[in-house]
Amino acid sequence: MTTRENVTIIGAGLGGLTLARVLHVNGIPATVYEAEASPTARAQGGMLDIHEHDGQLALKAAGLFDEFRGLVLEGREATRILDRDGTVLFDRADDGTGGRPEVLRGDLRQLLIDSLPAGTVRWGHKVSGTRTLGEGRHEVTFADGTSVTTGLLAGADGAWSRVRPLLSDAAPTYTGMSYVETYLFDSDTRHPAHAKTVGGGALYALAPGKGLGAHRESGGTLHTYVMLNEPQDWFAGIDFTDSAVATARIAQKFDGWAPELTALLTDGETAPVLRILHALPIEHRWDRVPGVTLVGDAAHLSIPNGEGANLAMFDGAELAGAIAAHPGDIETALTEYEQAMFPRSAAAAADGTRLHELLYGDNTPHGLVDLFSGIA
Repeated sequence: MTTRENVTIIGAGLGGLTLARVLHVNGIPATVYEAEASPTARAQGGMLDIHEHDGQLALKAAGLFDEFRGLVLEGREATRILDRDGTVLFDRADDGTGGRPEVLRGDLRQLLIDSLPAGTVRWGHKVSGTRTLGEGRHEVTFADGTSVTTGLLAGADGAWSRVRPLLSDAAPTYTGMSYVETYLFDSDTRHPAHAKTVGGGALYALAPGKGLGAHRESGGTLHTYVMLNEPQDWFAGIDFTDSAVATARIAQKFDGWAPELTALLTDGETAPVLRILHALPIEHRWDRVPGVTLVGDAAHLSIPNGEGANLAMFDGAELAGAIAAHPGDIETALTEYEQAMFPRSAAAAADGTRLHELLYGDNTPHGLVDLFSGIA
């Protein structure tokens, strides 16, 4: 394949869009196929802290760093850690000197979409299958019966990637932890007590195997995360179609906790949404297969650790850079990209496992306090 051929990207998440944008900056055409019907087909999740060593570098490669800075919600790097009785164990304001500014995922995604030539993203294209044709070419079939053939296929299609089977037999497995999410809106005027509890940025209230977290998003929106280390069968036994019943069942796990903490869940204004957390093996890798590779969660889905979105964007930028650096030699580009990506993603996943232990292990929340205090 020569780089004059259109690169086929599956998935219009942050990784796939960054790949398409950096390719565009380098004069290389790409088409992104996305299952969702439009950019607004579903909510895009909460806040992301974009790191200097990966996510911000990707945005600079994309030529979008200044526009990204315009999306940053000032003050959201503030961090507060509470014990289950409401005792404040750590409280640090956002003084503007941190290297992890916070933005809304949806705003960042829209910035990337808007930076691409019209028609780059083909919405409503759900992949039903992929197959290898030989000589580095692959066919992607969509649910509507149409298909495309490409000499470079990049799977940026997340945890349940339909491109991954071309490279690997690995499948995500349950981590043992799941989240339940809900929101409070206009909290400064309608829920001032809740707003005071959370503060200006992120709140963590933790105990072994469980936790309550919240983040102040745009304006007075409070996004609450309930974290529980329970088997999938336990969650399957909860009727999430009945919000009141589901909320009450989850809240039982926090009996005896400070009411100002549990109120972030029980007073939620949106139906509780279950997020079951899966991960690929930490050392997930594959042998080189001509004409196809993976970025982001499709390649290295791991326990949430603040790196997922950053790594996905960095993957996209690095892959695009390698393609641009090796015109006419796509296999050298893919080899270079993968040999750097494998150890990078494995190290991040291992760090995530250690962070998970700090958050939910036997020494929580004190281990996390030590980490933020520079002791650990």
